This record gives sequence, structure tokens and C-alpha cells, in this order.
Amino acid sequence: MRQILVTSALPYANGPIHLGHLVEYIQTDIWVRAMKAQGHQVTYVCADDAHGTAIMLKAEANGITPEEQIANVKASHEADFSQFLIDFDNYHTTHSEENREFSELIYRRLNSEGHISTKDVEQLFDPEKSLFLADRFVKGECPECGAEDQYGDNCEVCGTTYNATELKNPHSTLSGATPILKTSKHYFFNLPEFSEFLQKWTHDEGRLQPSVANKLQEWFDAGLASWDISRDAPYFGFQIPDTPADEPDKYFYVWLDAPVGYMASFKNLCKQRKGSTDPLKPELNFDDYWLEENQHKTELYHFIGKDIVYFHALFWPAMLAGSEFRTPTSIFAHGFLMVNGEKMSKSRGTFIQAETFAKHLHPEYLRYYFATKLSDKVEDINLDFADFMQKVNSDMVGKVVNIASRSAGFIVKKYDGMLSETCAEPELLNDILRTGEEIANAYENREFSRAMRLIMQCADKANEYIDSKKPWAMAKEEGTEQDVQEVCSVAINIFRQLMVYLAPVLPELTDNAKAFLNLDDLSFASRHELLLGHKINKFKPLMQRIEQSQIDALIEESKQDLAAAATTGTVKADAKNNQKKLDNKKADTADTIEFDDFMKVEMTVAHVVECNYVEGADKLLQFTLDIGKEQTINVFSGIRKFYEPEQLTGKKVICVTNLVPRKMKFGVSEGMILSSGDPKTGLVVVTVPDECQVGDKLA
Repeated sequence: MRQILVTSALPYANGPIHLGHLVEYIQTDIWVRAMKAQGHQVTYVCADDAHGTAIMLKAEANGITPEEQIANVKASHEADFSQFLIDFDNYHTTHSEENREFSELIYRRLNSEGHISTKDVEQLFDPEKSLFLADRFVKGECPECGAEDQYGDNCEVCGTTYNATELKNPHSTLSGATPILKTSKHYFFNLPEFSEFLQKWTHDEGRLQPSVANKLQEWFDAGLASWDISRDAPYFGFQIPDTPADEPDKYFYVWLDAPVGYMASFKNLCKQRKGSTDPLKPELNFDDYWLEENQHKTELYHFIGKDIVYFHALFWPAMLAGSEFRTPTSIFAHGFLMVNGEKMSKSRGTFIQAETFAKHLHPEYLRYYFATKLSDKVEDINLDFADFMQKVNSDMVGKVVNIASRSAGFIVKKYDGMLSETCAEPELLNDILRTGEEIANAYENREFSRAMRLIMQCADKANEYIDSKKPWAMAKEEGTEQDVQEVCSVAINIFRQLMVYLAPVLPELTDNAKAFLNLDDLSFASRHELLLGHKINKFKPLMQRIEQSQIDALIEESKQDLAAAATTGTVKADAKNNQKKLDNKKADTADTIEFDDFMKVEMTVAHVVECNYVEGADKLLQFTLDIGKEQTINVFSGIRKFYEPEQLTGKKVICVTNLVPRKMKFGVSEGMILSSGDPKTGLVVVTVPDECQVGDKLA
């Protein structure tokens, strides 16, 4: 029996859970349930991420303390997770004594080994709010292209990254005041000291998905930078210990103590389980799972979104290794959620909160649909409501539940609920039994979509068998009583197998099926025992069809009037227009270049292999370009306003391929796609005919 500890990323304690969040928690919960069903000891912990300036400001806006704010949100999160049958062994908070203890311990160990340094940092300071401004709380004009209303870290029009202090005409989004420059001492974790360790660690087999390891290589190539782990007061979080008495208070940056929350939640569970004799809730030893010397004794897995890979696959393992704790066995990243092929939208009613979905549709519908879409790849998944309704109605109602509903009536009415003493189709049952090994492997490898396909293939075989035997017709004939019982008994046994296989995805349906089948156990091991001479109970409907009216009502309730949403609940929205604009005056006075300089530009025909949205960037699209000679490059382009990804995927474009790679907030851009037009009114990407060869150079 393997001993496994599993975590999901911690949801931030400043708002409700939505469907985008649920991708991760449903994926993790299915994996945990599948591994438990296969007989392993699996512990699943999580917590609310409860620190930071945003939470402090949200509480201030709501007229309550930060502690009250995070307590209210935690209760809301736990209610949402419960509705969607997410079965945590412990759900804690990062604002806990356990988290303070481990955050301070890790910091002190890193500091004692020389991995912490300090330096003075010049930052923008809001004189009205009396606090230093994080990048998200300052806006201004891009120092490179002059676009207005840009945040303090990068321009979404031209893609330039910069420091907030470089913005022109900056203003605080909290008060509207013009910030001033102010210097303070900051504490840094010296991440470059772990570069060699991380290079090896990230490329260990099975540690990360290959695409994630390859993506991280871009950061190694660009050079790792020391990480600022401190914030100045006022700040809601933990104070950094052992700082000089004559210095102002310093606090741990939220991203330092957030992953430590995994350890804290597990430690809290260990305290709860101390002395337990319950085999389902065994006593746990913290050191077995977290000490460096025990990392081959137990397993540790993190499920996260692809947007926080940098923190989990670089900072986190370096922090752990530098403080004598074990590193994760594996980190599993997933993509984002699209709804009806587009980014979730409040105006379209597709930015859907978990609570709203559960009011209109059974949460298990979503669990099953996500399972049909999730794989071991870092790919975005699409919730297409037409496909969603068809798949649930066809697969679950029309195939799986239908097996039981069309067979149970004969068994209960004609045979007092007793199944046949013998199996009339051992080969069919054995075939479905053997498929269980493939399904179990698919679950463990997070290939949920493959597992669902295999299960539906089994359901198809059962329905084909029933259709071929026609028990409803046999029942009308003389001397066929035993035949009807045997046919329906085979069908019920297959249904039982399907419930075993679907249990990790549909735990509530499985519990209801247990009552119908008169069984206590539907673990993976139980599938080897056929139900012969076994009494079942009267069948009750297990799942209802989805109606279009339910989806319509869900979308209608989820719509929000964005124009009316003039405040965010934390701060007042900016009065300025949110469209980022280019400064034409700067364009008029742009520097000229020599013809020889222009001739250095290398323009190449490239094939758009992949084009995706960039989470958190309203104007960027991310391209994977084939530039010939089996070489692909990554390019970010600020054309999201004018194109959807599917419009450019598969096209041939012109790319400048000899630019110096530019490190951006969202990754490294290795080129520039040519387009023409006015960024204010419209840009057109320059495409070339299919007969142009990828890799051709433009003269």
C-alpha cells in the first residue's frame, strides 16, 4: 500500500469559487478517489490562501477586519466544494499558527545558510493610502510605446516589460493619487544559488510534464533572478522574524507562505488524527511525509494551474531543499477553462460561480463532463454547453443508467429481486473485467478522458447485449423465465462494474447505486466478485436528463451588467477608459534608422502551429510558430483585440526571427509577427499563400 499526500492549489480568500477553479479541484478529487479505490492510503489537504494587500483592502471596503473577511470566504469556499463533492481530508487556512511556524522555520533555515539577502528597493508609494503599491495597483503610460492605462509590470499593447517606476504619468488605482518614489529595505531569496539543483530536479523523469519542463528551460536560459519575499506595512500576513529592532515591520510576501500552507494543513490534520484507531482516518506522522530523508518512503503530489508553475516548480522546491524538507514527487499542471469556445465572460453569462451552477444543474454532471475532457497534458479545456448536454444525456442517462433501468424491473417483479445463480455470459463479463486494469491505469496517469471512453465502450457492449437478447420480448414467450433472469442478471452485473469504474467521478450516483444493488463496497477490488444469487432492491431513477431550459436559466442568472459594476468590492474602478492606446505623438517623432540597419531584420515564413489566449492579459495572444528545420519558437503578440486564436491557427504568417528574446510576465517572446494597420482602429496580420514554404526568407 502506497502512502500518498495530495494537494490542490490554494484558492485566494477574496471571492467565490467559479467553474474555472473547479477544473483543478474536480481533477484532483477524481485522482484521489481513484487511488483510494485501488487500496492506497491517500490524504488530500488544501486551505484558503488568506494573506496579502488585496484581502486587507477588500476587508476595509467591506467594513470588517481581515480575519472576519477570510473567515466568511472560507465558509463560502467549503460550502461550494462540498456541493461539488470535493472530499478533502482537511481544509485549513494559511492564516494559522501552523503556517506561521513553518514559514518562520523555513525562513530561518534559509537565512542561516546564507540564502537570504537584503537590498534597498525604490518603489511607488501612495501618499493618500500610506502604502507601497504593488504592480497591480498602479497604472500609467507605457514607457516604450506610450499606450495609456497599462499596469505596472508590462504593456499589453507592445509587450514590453518594465518596472512600475518607469511608467509615465502613473496613478494609484486605490486612490487616484500620483504616487511618489520611496525607498525601503527588502528581503530576497537567492534563487540563482539553486539553479544547478533546479535544472536537474525539473528534468528528473516523472517530476513534471515534458511541456512544463521545456517551458521552465526558458527561465534557466534567461537566468534566474533573486526573489523578493518581503512586503512593507501595512500588510495582512506574517511578520518576518529576527529583523533589526530599529527597522519598520516587514512581512512575508503572500507567495512565500501560500505553498507552506500545504505543510500547515497537513500538520493540522496530524494533530486531529493523533491517536486515531479509525482505519478510514488513520493516525498520520508529519515527518514521514515532509522530512528530506523520508521522500522515498512516501509520495507528495501537487495539482496546479499552468499559470503558477513558476512558483511551484522553481521557488517552492528550492525553498524546501534549502531548508531540509523533501521536494514534491511530481507536480501536475492543467490548462484553463474556456466556455463555449471563449474566455469566461460575465456579460455572456459564462463566468459561472459554483453556487449558481449547483442551483440549476447537478454538480455530478460537471464532474463527468470535465472527466471526459481532462488528460495528462497541459491543455485548456472547453465547456461547450451543447456538447455538455448531449454527452451527459447520451452517456450517463442513455447508456449507463439505462442498463439498470431496463433490466431491474424484470428481476424485481418476476424473481423477487434475485439475480441468477449462474453467469450466462462469462466471456462478456471477463472482457469488461479485464478492461478494469486499463481504466485503473488511465486514472492513475490522469488520462481521465481515456478512462471515460473505455467505460462507455463497456456500456455500449452491455446495451448491445440487451438489444440482441430482447428480454422484453422473451418475457412474453412461454418457458423463457430462466433466460430472462439470466440476461437481466448479466446486464445488472455489467452495470455494477460500470459503477465501480465511475465511482471516482460520480460518488453520489455510486452511493445511490449501492443502495439499489444492495452492496456496501464498490472498490476496484470488489469488481472480481460476480453478483450471483444476489438480491437487489427496487430501481429508482438515478440521473435525470438535462433540459435546455436549465442551461438557459443558468446562463441568464450568471449574466452581469458590467457597466453597473463600477466598483470591484476592493477599490473603485478607474475612471479612465480601459482601452490601451498608442501615443501618436511619439510615433510622429520616432527615431530613424539607416538602411543597413533595416537589412539586418530577418523575416521568415512561419506556420502557426498553435495560438492561445494568455490568462491575465486582455490584449495578448501566444503563438507557437514552426519556422522550418524542425524548429519552433514562442511569440507573444498584442492583437487579442482583433483576432480569436482559431482565426490564425494553421495560417502562414511572416515572423521577425532574429530579435533578441524578450522576457515578459507570461514567458519569453522569441520573435515578432508582422501586421499592418492602426492599433486604434484595427490590425491585420500579414498572411502568405499556402504555396510559400515554411522557413523561406523574405528578401
